[in-house]
Amino acid sequence: MQEARWQLELDEVLLMPAGRAPHRTIEPEPGPEERWELCRLAAEGAEWLSASRAEVDRPGPSYTADTLAALAEERAGTELHFVLGADQALQLGAWHEPERVLALAGLAVVERDGVPMEEVRKAVTAVGDARMEPFTMPRIDVSSTEVRRRVAEGRPYRFLVPERVADRIERAGLYR
Repeated sequence: MQEARWQLELDEVLLMPAGRAPHRTIEPEPGPEERWELCRLAAEGAEWLSASRAEVDRPGPSYTADTLAALAEERAGTELHFVLGADQALQLGAWHEPERVLALAGLAVVERDGVPMEEVRKAVTAVGDARMEPFTMPRIDVSSTEVRRRVAEGRPYRFLVPERVADRIERAGLYR
């Protein structure tokens, strides 16, 4: 997220765990409160980075369009950017109210290996007019799925996440 902030000249970055993901399940599922706590710990110490409870506190499925609408109302006059990977941007047309997502925020699309940005641009513009800004980030080949798998298998993971997050995973016995 530091790279997104720097390249896109963002004032603030919000980490936002889904309250109830409408399209996938995570097993084992620690719950939205625990996922929010992990985001809060990851953001701790960086004045430009914070964790938002917006989706955790809102009932029902967590849809990006609804979250962006709430943020736009709460932060009237602020230009919003939604950071997502190119692989996810390819799927935008299948999202809940994707046109509304494009109307509410610019898309900051992180380039991914094997995902041509021209294909991403076609997929996004098929949904509607988009303010889309591709950018690159240093490749750190780690995902939340990989971290959960390593924890469950008893394999090392501590240097793949911030120290505070690793400590919380240990103390709470998450993903075992």
